[in-house]
Amino acid sequence: MPEKKNSLCEESYFSDFYIKNIQSATNFAYYKSGDSEAALDLVQEAFAKIWENCSQIDFTKVKTYLFTSINNLFLNSVKHQKVVLAFAKDTPPQDKTNQSPEYLLEEEEFKIKLQNAIASLSQAQREVFLMNRIDGKKYREIAKILGISQKAVEKRMSAALKILKEQIENI
Repeated sequence: MPEKKNSLCEESYFSDFYIKNIQSATNFAYYKSGDSEAALDLVQEAFAKIWENCSQIDFTKVKTYLFTSINNLFLNSVKHQKVVLAFAKDTPPQDKTNQSPEYLLEEEEFKIKLQNAIASLSQAQREVFLMNRIDGKKYREIAKILGISQKAVEKRMSAALKILKEQIENI
């Protein structure tokens, strides 16, 4: 039986599993998200996660793991959208009577570029960045919520800040 547990790491077993489950997984993701592109992203990310963790996943439970992963990835994307919407909602309206049209245009362009820069981060980097900067959570809290080490949080945040700095300097 131990051979079966590790067989998922063999490309032929993984390929068979992928082929047998891609359609039902994609349908499940589509039912969850209502967006075919988002569904494909969720499914590919879930299969990638299985491949990366193949040695730790029980072959008899891999299908459950796949659908649970898709569900969790979907919930994380919904949570991210809520953060984005809350941030947009909580941004105080400005007194625009004292600002020139040029300033307002530049400000709007900067806001769009900043949102694009944040969107360009990997899901893991964006999640850590927004939890820290928007929700005000400490690295220790983020690590506990995500089930990763504090060092991993620090590494993701450092990478996110580096990317944002590079992109914002070009703005």
